[in-house]
Amino acid sequence: MIATQDIDRIIGSEAVDPQNDKIGKVSQVYIDQDTEQPRWVSVRTGLFGTSESLIPLDNANWDSDTLHVGYDKARVKDAPRIDADRELSPEEQEKLYSYYGLNDATGGFGGSGTTGGAGYADTTDTTTTGTGMSGDTGYSGTTTGRAGVGTEGAVGRDTSGPTTDDAMTRSEERLNVGTETVQTGRARLRKHVVTEQQNVTVPVTREEVRIEREPITDANRDAAYDGPDLSGEEHEVVLTEERPVVKKETVPVERVRLSKDQVTEQQNVSEDVRREEIDMDGDGTTGRTA
Repeated sequence: MIATQDIDRIIGSEAVDPQNDKIGKVSQVYIDQDTEQPRWVSVRTGLFGTSESLIPLDNANWDSDTLHVGYDKARVKDAPRIDADRELSPEEQEKLYSYYGLNDATGGFGGSGTTGGAGYADTTDTTTTGTGMSGDTGYSGTTTGRAGVGTEGAVGRDTSGPTTDDAMTRSEERLNVGTETVQTGRARLRKHVVTEQQNVTVPVTREEVRIEREPITDANRDAAYDGPDLSGEEHEVVLTEERPVVKKETVPVERVRLSKDQVTEQQNVSEDVRREEIDMDGDGTTGRTA
């Protein structure tokens, strides 16, 4: 089942048959006016793309880049062709329905009755009411047949015909690469106390007792005989020493702050892009390329 939202993508895509043989590029999609669902597609098959073959979308499916139809390539190629720039006559419609084995009651291109078919409006003046499928206007002179095919109900793009000019636009996707700023992480300063042991060498001084002996000479004889000949005495000396004294003080040593630097580097970006290519399908002789 082909969905309405797929129409824009179907136009310009490749149509293939059940054996995956390429049939051609989809030119237009025809919509059922009552259900607003795609019913038929036209595929360029004639020389220089001036003729189109209509393919029913019964049993067709879409896989995002290719339209798989339920009819063989040979059958589509041999189908009655229509000119891309004009509407169908009732005779041509009958041939298409008969060729694909479609029931008259189902309609396909829309008539001027009340039972809507695919919305392909004719541009003839007379409106008839019949049991066929409804379009906007129909061919006069019939009450049970199908009305003509115009272009109002067709959703097309870059097709040579009454709805476009004689040129085809080729489009392609291009990469527009930019940058965006995203958060990748956070950084913060946190202060905590660490204890470590320091060893400092400090010079200290202490006093030690040393005995000095001095012989009696004429110079010190008087001091030697100053006291009694024999007596008991005591002499006392006070000894001192230096000892390390440790005191701690807290002093500021530095200021720490966070700052940011911008670093620029080159990164490669890869992405798939699509483009349209224009090919020519022709029957008979090949024309000259300008």
